[in-house]
Amino acid sequence: MRRIKFRAWDKGNEIYLYNVQDAYDTLSGFVTYDDGEDAEYDEDCFGSFLNNKWYDVEQFTGLKDLNGKDIYVGDILKLSYDEPESYIYKDEFDCNPRVIPPKTVNDTVQVVNNTGAFGVTHHGALFTTLRDVDKGRQSIEIIGNIHENPELLEAEK
Repeated sequence: MRRIKFRAWDKGNEIYLYNVQDAYDTLSGFVTYDDGEDAEYDEDCFGSFLNNKWYDVEQFTGLKDLNGKDIYVGDILKLSYDEPESYIYKDEFDCNPRVIPPKTVNDTVQVVNNTGAFGVTHHGALFTTLRDVDKGRQSIEIIGNIHENPELLEAEK
């Protein structure tokens, strides 16, 4: 069973704090850095991270990428899938079609929360929920996040 988890981007120190939902009276052992080390913070509870100008709080989507990493809102994903093989016939009497071999399609997208649904926007403005993306037809890999790697999204434009 996956539980609701949050991370917070510390704008001043430019680092993520994980498990901020467990923050309590600045005790160590609850909020950690990405490497699992105890994080330093001044907030006395989870609510102190929310609506705080010093933090961007991002929720865990409940899904993992192909490497087993938790996917959070704000992550930048590489979606890869193989298009199916296709056949082109000159006309209805053509017995020798031209075969177009499958090709791998890659798309770089950012995870967003759109009115309560986790998803990505790709192919222009098409919003797709992460559950629909994660139906086994394509691989999903975290390649960065919006705070540390915004250039990954710029490269796609």
